[in-house]
Amino acid sequence: MTIDRRTFLTAAAAAAASGVLAAGTAGRGRAQQFQTFAKSELMIVTGADGGAKHRFAIELAETPEQMAQGLMFRRSMAPDAGMLFDYHRVQPVSFWMKNTLIPLDMIFIEPDGRIAGMHERAVPLSLTPIQFDQPVRAVLELNGGTADRLGIKPSDRVLYAGFNNAS
Repeated sequence: MTIDRRTFLTAAAAAAASGVLAAGTAGRGRAQQFQTFAKSELMIVTGADGGAKHRFAIELAETPEQMAQGLMFRRSMAPDAGMLFDYHRVQPVSFWMKNTLIPLDMIFIEPDGRIAGMHERAVPLSLTPIQFDQPVRAVLELNGGTADRLGIKPSDRVLYAGFNNAS
C-alpha cells in the first residue's frame, strides 16, 4: 500500500497535534510517545519553626507512562520548577537517571508531607538505582543542588493540596 505525500503530511500533522511525537524507535519498532503533564504548585517550608517558604511550579507524573518518562530528555528546568511523583499510598520507590540529562535532587516524602530523606545531585544518564530505605508516598524531583542552595533538609515540610496539608 502506498500513500501520497499529502495524506502522509495530514496524518503527521494530526499525530503531532494529538501529542504523539516520533522520537526514534523503541525496541520493537514502535514510535516513542512523549507524555504531557498536568501542572500544579507546592511549597517547601524549611526549619522546624516554619522558617523560609520556597514555592515551586511542578509537573505531575500521575500515570505509569508519565512516571516512566519523568524528566527524561529535558535539557534544562527552571530554578523554581520540579516534578512530583505522588503514589497516593506509601510504597517502596526506586529511580534511575536513564535518559535524564540534568542532575536532580530527589526528595522522598511521607504521607503528611514531611521530608523523609533526599538523594542530592543524581548523576545524569546513570543506570544505578536510587532507592530510599523506607517506603514513602511521593518523590519530588528538583534541579540538582536546589536542596543545598535553599537549605532543604529531612523533617522539612512539603505543602501540597494533594497531601491535604496546604492552607
